[in-house]
Amino acid sequence: MGYTRAGFDVVGVDINPQPHYPGEFIQADILEVLEDKAFMADFDAAAISPPCQRYSNLNAYNHKDYPDLIGPVRERLEALGLPYVIENVEAAAPELRDPVMLCGPMFGLKVYRHRLFETNWPLTAPVEPEHKWLCARNGYLPTPERPFMTITGGKHSRAWQNAACDAMGMPWIKVPAGGDTRLGIREVCEAIPPAYTEFIGARLLTALDLEVAA
Repeated sequence: MGYTRAGFDVVGVDINPQPHYPGEFIQADILEVLEDKAFMADFDAAAISPPCQRYSNLNAYNHKDYPDLIGPVRERLEALGLPYVIENVEAAAPELRDPVMLCGPMFGLKVYRHRLFETNWPLTAPVEPEHKWLCARNGYLPTPERPFMTITGGKHSRAWQNAACDAMGMPWIKVPAGGDTRLGIREVCEAIPPAYTEFIGARLLTALDLEVAA
């Protein structure tokens, strides 16, 4: 959504169904898609978010075997010669090349959500405001005393999921009454706030020297 707001025509790819994806979507293996040079020839740039579970601090407790896709994705992007963005969590920093860190307060969002972005074109982050506001505990709604949300997985309520969507700036994935709360919680907990990618997308357009149609 952020790249769309910045002015790009976006095609999303994921190996799993994404029923609430807000745009054109292809269910496919991203590694195979990136190897299809004829298909990729229609694109000006690529933005990839490899699964973060391998690098997440929670995996220190889960001990599950998750794929390491940052290297394979970068290898295919470099072969295409496209400007790219690779996103992941802070714990993936050793796998990323000179990443830029973005966080919610940089964009007026009431959530501390550090995410790293590797690019092969110049990108500079805004100044990060001091983390002086308190966060509600995970699963709890924000209060005047604790106005920021902690947005991580769990068995949360629909009210919590809706509030998390507001904090992240992505109301289109709010779970309505009677909806699948489990899917909605996973979606918001794994998401990147669109403000981050709108910021990056605007600068990518400049790097590409492209104009957005009025």
